[in-house]
Amino acid sequence: MQEFSKRVSQKVSKLSDLQIKNLLDELSESSDMLDSIFQSIPTGLLIVSNSESNFRILKVNKAAERYIPFKLNPRETAAESVPVWNTISDSDISDFLKGTFESKKTNVSDEFSVRSSGGIRFVDISISPFARKNELVGSIVRIEDVTEKRNQEILLHRMEAMAGLTNIAANVAHEIKNPLGAISIHIQLIQKAVKKSRERDGLLPDPKFVENYLDVVNSEIDRLNKIVVDFLMAVRPISVNLELVNPNSLLEAFVEFFKPEFTAKDVVLESDFCRNAPRILIDPKLFREVIVNFAQNSLAAIQNRFTGSGGRISIQTRISDEKFVLRFSDNGSGMDNEVCARVFEPYFTTKANGTGLGMAMSYKIIKEFSGDIEVSSALGEGTEFVVTLPVPQQDRRLLSCDCDCGCES
Repeated sequence: MQEFSKRVSQKVSKLSDLQIKNLLDELSESSDMLDSIFQSIPTGLLIVSNSESNFRILKVNKAAERYIPFKLNPRETAAESVPVWNTISDSDISDFLKGTFESKKTNVSDEFSVRSSGGIRFVDISISPFARKNELVGSIVRIEDVTEKRNQEILLHRMEAMAGLTNIAANVAHEIKNPLGAISIHIQLIQKAVKKSRERDGLLPDPKFVENYLDVVNSEIDRLNKIVVDFLMAVRPISVNLELVNPNSLLEAFVEFFKPEFTAKDVVLESDFCRNAPRILIDPKLFREVIVNFAQNSLAAIQNRFTGSGGRISIQTRISDEKFVLRFSDNGSGMDNEVCARVFEPYFTTKANGTGLGMAMSYKIIKEFSGDIEVSSALGEGTEFVVTLPVPQQDRRLLSCDCDCGCES
C-alpha cells in the first residue's frame, strides 16, 4: 500500500479525472479492507496518540470495546478530546494507563479482573510503542482475554483438591460406624423384648422401656444426619469468584468493623500492614471468611486463658520471595503439638459445640487461591496462622516497599 501510494503521488499530475477517481475508489476499498481486518482481530487493540501529550484514542477495535468497560464511547466525538484513561470506568485499568503514559513507560503489561454481566473476566493489558516513519507517535494498547486460562487453573486446583477426599471419606466412614452400631443394638433389644412379650402374654413391653430405646435410636439418627450434612459441606466444591484485589484493603475493613467488638471484650487488636501491597487473585468474600474463622478461634483461645483484660490479636502483612504473607496471631491458651498437627482436619475440634469444619474450610479456601496456610502454637502462650499467597507474574516487578517493615522486595 505504501509503495502504491508513492507511485501514484509521482504520476498524479499526469492522470485523467477518471483515472484519479478509479484510484481513489481502489484506495477507499483497500482502506475499508484494512479496517475490517483491524476490527476482526480477536485481540483488543487501542491506538493512542502521544502527540503533545494528549494521549487520545486514535483507533479502537470491537474486541477492545468488549474487554474494557468504557464510560465514554471511544468512537464518539466526546472521547476524542480527553485522555484515554478518562474514557474507562474501571479505576484500576484507568490508573494503570495514566501512570504508564504520563511516566512515558513502554513495553509494560499487567493483568486485571473486570466485572461484567457475565461475571468476572480477566484481561491482560500490554503497552508497546507505535512508530511511523521511524518516529514514535503513540502507543499500541493490546488487550488479551485470559479468562479461560484462569478458569482452567481453577479447575486444575479443584481436581487436585478432590484427591484429598479419600481421607475425608475415611473419617466419615469411621464417624458413621459408631451411631449405626448403636442403632442396630437398640433395635435388636426392642425386637427381643417384643418377641418375649408376645410369647408370654401377648402384651407389649412397658412403654417407658421401649421409649428409652427409641430415644437412643432417634438421637443416633440425628447424629448421623449431622455427620452427613457436615460431610457434604466439606466435599462440596467451593464457588470461587476470583478477582485481582488489594488484600490490605480487605484486612483494613475487617479491622475497622471488628475492633469495637474486640475492645468490648477487653481484647487489643493490633495491625501492621506493608505498603504498596500487590493485587492478589482471591475471592474477597471467602478471604474475609478465613479471617473471621481466625478471629473466632483466637477469641475463644483468649477467653480460655484470660478472665479479664490481657488478650491480644495481631494482624501483620509482608512481601517475601514474591509472595504476600499474612500473619494472624494471638496470645490465647494455645495448643499442644498433637492438637496443632490436626487443626486443619475435617471434624477435628476441641470445642464442646464445634463442628470441626471451620479451619478445614479455611484451609480449602486458601488452597483454592493457590496459596498455603500453616499454624504454629505453644500451649499457654498463643497461636499464629501464616497464610502465603502468590503474587501474579505481572505484579512481581512492581513490588517495592519504602517502609521499615523488613519486606524482602
